[in-house]
Amino acid sequence: MISLVRVDNRLIHGQVVEAWLPHLKVSRVVVADDEAASSPLVRAAMALAVQSAIEVQIFPLAQVDFAGISKDSVKTLVLLRDVAAAPFAKAHGLKVEQLNLGNVHFGTGRRQVSPSVFLAESELQALQRLAEEGVKVEARAVPAEKPVELSELQERWGKGG
Repeated sequence: MISLVRVDNRLIHGQVVEAWLPHLKVSRVVVADDEAASSPLVRAAMALAVQSAIEVQIFPLAQVDFAGISKDSVKTLVLLRDVAAAPFAKAHGLKVEQLNLGNVHFGTGRRQVSPSVFLAESELQALQRLAEEGVKVEARAVPAEKPVELSELQERWGKGG
């Protein structure tokens, strides 16, 4: 059972551990990321950052059983490093009802659309397609913040950030 899908360049870090995990009351965190999965040091650090009662799984994006974790009864937070991973995960069986943009760093062609989110036009288009498929897209760093909806992100992008 998917509680939330979050795009965050930093994956597991303080905001996730201290704010999102207690808020969502999940039993499992699935990190779907090639870079994190290929580094024993990163995998160990992420696993140690999360309380031991919460299962942490770290796999390359293409090796995650998205359909399986969507169907089972374990409350799960799915963490993706970038926007492009979200449509991939959905196409491979991830049941996404809500997509949270947490931290998407500045890069070439990206404009700031919230304090911690920078998006390229192609990423906005991908998010729009997800929204058209019924996914609620929002940006906010922590649960206590007011979410910025996709329409507002698009408006801010159009104004140059």
